[in-house]
Amino acid sequence: MAGVEDQVSSLPNSLPITPRTAPMFHHDDQFGSVPITPRTASVAQTPSILSLPITPRTARTPSIVSLPPSQFHSPSLSRSPLLLTGDHATNKPVKTPRSRGLTPRFITPLGSPLRKALKMTRLDPQDAWLPITESRNGNAFYAAFHTLCSGIGIQALVLPVAFTILGWAWGIIGLTVAFVWQLYTLYLMVQLHENHETGLRYSRYLQLACATFGENLGKLSSAFPLGYLSAGTCCALIIIGGSTAKLLYETLCGATCSNPKPLTVVEWYLVFTCVAVVLAQLPNLNSIAGISLIGALTAVGYCTALWTVSVAEGRLPNVSYEPVRKGSQVNKIFDLLNAFGIIAFAFRGHNLILEIQATMPSSEKHPSRVPMWRGVQFAYLLIAMCLFPLAIGGYWAYGHLIPANGSVLTALFAFHSQDVSRSVLALISIFVIINAVSSFQLYGMPMFDDMESAYTTRCKKACPWWLRSIFRAIFGFVCFFIAVALPFLGSFTGLIGGIALPITFAHPCFMWLKVKKPKKYSLSWWVNWGLGLLGMGLSVILIAAGLYVVIDTGVKISFFNPQ
Repeated sequence: MAGVEDQVSSLPNSLPITPRTAPMFHHDDQFGSVPITPRTASVAQTPSILSLPITPRTARTPSIVSLPPSQFHSPSLSRSPLLLTGDHATNKPVKTPRSRGLTPRFITPLGSPLRKALKMTRLDPQDAWLPITESRNGNAFYAAFHTLCSGIGIQALVLPVAFTILGWAWGIIGLTVAFVWQLYTLYLMVQLHENHETGLRYSRYLQLACATFGENLGKLSSAFPLGYLSAGTCCALIIIGGSTAKLLYETLCGATCSNPKPLTVVEWYLVFTCVAVVLAQLPNLNSIAGISLIGALTAVGYCTALWTVSVAEGRLPNVSYEPVRKGSQVNKIFDLLNAFGIIAFAFRGHNLILEIQATMPSSEKHPSRVPMWRGVQFAYLLIAMCLFPLAIGGYWAYGHLIPANGSVLTALFAFHSQDVSRSVLALISIFVIINAVSSFQLYGMPMFDDMESAYTTRCKKACPWWLRSIFRAIFGFVCFFIAVALPFLGSFTGLIGGIALPITFAHPCFMWLKVKKPKKYSLSWWVNWGLGLLGMGLSVILIAAGLYVVIDTGVKISFFNPQ
């Protein structure tokens, strides 16, 4: 007996003895699951057991490998959990399932004991197929690049036009209040991106609106403004980019241009669109972080160059700072409101905040709101350093002489094209063009996401690269067609600002009240109710004022005739 005991004790520790009643494992290639045979199975019933490797019983513990249990997930579209085990969980790359039918039926019930024991969560397989959530390796720097590129744009160049109506005092007050207000609501959006109770991440503005206000009301209140802020902005960027490209060509060539037939405005629109469509082939939001960085740097560059050159050239002769108010008392009131709409239009970009934050990894220990808010703070510090000097310096230099439907860029070329070096004017134009191309990618991404979402929902598989390219090319050239057909979109700046105002100033306050439920009559309750109701009221008034100004002053309608 002592010899037998010595032999048994000399066996290696890596080969534990498995009882005859141990569970018998086999591999399922379809589900990656681990079926367990009954404990009453005998050796005679399972003769292949002798050929199986002997493995410790703890080696096959089921685990969720797509995402850790403590990680936040986007709202599920399939409502089906994914369970992977064994070698799939450790040695082989995980592939996103291609349809709902791959989910084992026995783990489908949300309240099943097995689901609760494994802390399983609903995963959305479409998130890995769509351009906004395809990559989640973003960081605070990426967030700063995207936020800065979307926060500074061509809309900032029309701020001095609002000052010509409001004057110094009300112009600065309106700009400051709008900046602080939208920064506060942006903070609310960053906090609302993750829901700690449900473990969900709202990766798109419309998802959060529907989850908060209900499916019908959420789409009714947010779908059109969001669509316009994406597609409408891309159309405006084609108009601005193409026109500035023509201006650049004329600046560089001047009177010595030997080309007898230079490109027309429509042809410059087409050139700009082709460049934008080529860059739009980058697959997801994280992949355009470098483009957003270039767009942000060029935006800071042309904003700084415009106000510094304008101030350096000095005030124009006979410049006046008296508010331009013509007509009856009603006209003056509506002009004032339209000016506030122009300021509101300058602070867009909230429709992209949740999408930008969706590119970051997030868990309970390391939520995405921390690096996102750091990136936002840095971005908006630079935005303030650009917008305030541009509005104040531009108004100081040109006063009431700024064209009513123009901008600081238009005024610079109109009054200083002979005084300023052609190289400086060309550099500013190049910055504007590059920023417009970069912003096109960022504002077009939600539309790309919507088009691909329709395909993946219907076909239950990822969009192939060639179809993705076709979708984006179609979107780009539809925007080109609209830009050529409606070149007067810039005349509706105040009206557009009123339509988009709730997205930035009102809806986040109501979302905070509905989701966070602050104590009744507390400071947070009063602030959010007050700002939300004030934002909705201002939106209605600004829309009415924008329509009145357009009808009263008249808009030069020129279909298919851009100038």
